[in-house]
Amino acid sequence: MDSAYLETLFGLSGKTAVVTGGGGILCGAMSKALARAGARIAVLDLFPEAAQKVVDEISASDGQALAVQCDVLDRASVEAAARKVLAEFGRADFLINGAGGNKKEATTTTDLSFFDLPAEAIQWVFNLNCVGTILPSQVFGRAMVERGAGSILNIASVNAYLPLTRIPAYSAAKAAVANFTQWLAVHMAQEYSPHIRVNAIAPGFFLTTQNRFLLTDEQTGDLTARGQTIVDHTPMGRFGDPEELLGTVIWLLSPASAFVTGAVVPVDGGFCAFSGV
Repeated sequence: MDSAYLETLFGLSGKTAVVTGGGGILCGAMSKALARAGARIAVLDLFPEAAQKVVDEISASDGQALAVQCDVLDRASVEAAARKVLAEFGRADFLINGAGGNKKEATTTTDLSFFDLPAEAIQWVFNLNCVGTILPSQVFGRAMVERGAGSILNIASVNAYLPLTRIPAYSAAKAAVANFTQWLAVHMAQEYSPHIRVNAIAPGFFLTTQNRFLLTDEQTGDLTARGQTIVDHTPMGRFGDPEELLGTVIWLLSPASAFVTGAVVPVDGGFCAFSGV
């Protein structure tokens, strides 16, 4: 194996990655993987203790990481986080917009119809996923423009392709993230630099804090009817493991994808390819 050749394709040594929502399950795994690949990691999270836990794990493996409290819906907070990152690492080569999620109050149930979903709950979900992607892209994207290079990776969802029942706000928000990814890719390349790339991954079904209440029974841990339906409609017949996102993430940030921008890549076990028949 030519390890030097692989390094030229996928190496991230000396780069700095900023990960919003970095204290969560999926983005925590991304942060640790990028650190193992040689990048310095700024773990941004609304909850500083969650960010610090990921940083401690990275540091224990001799990686470089910084925990930064950040509210992705507050531009001043994002700008303050950017100043800390640039002061510590001097640059921001990559931005992963990982902050996002759903909430029960924006989810239809037998007791809460679509017609009665509270506007504030819908707005909360849409803001967190869509506006919470746009604001960091503005702040860290400006720094990339000043350097003439960089890569932004958004987190869409299979909901962007196939809206799911019961979660109208989350489905709409993730569709917006996918559309914004394509818009920003064109804007950056045409207006500023073709070396600033913007892509997204569209994860399928991974058990996280946000969706566990829909997919598993809180008392027994067994799959709910919804969880079983998802597994039945995933050709690989299971939920994904966070580790299975990492190869795609590294590829989209690395030189190996230098001619890829505006792409939304499903990582879903075949869910979007299956019609159900």
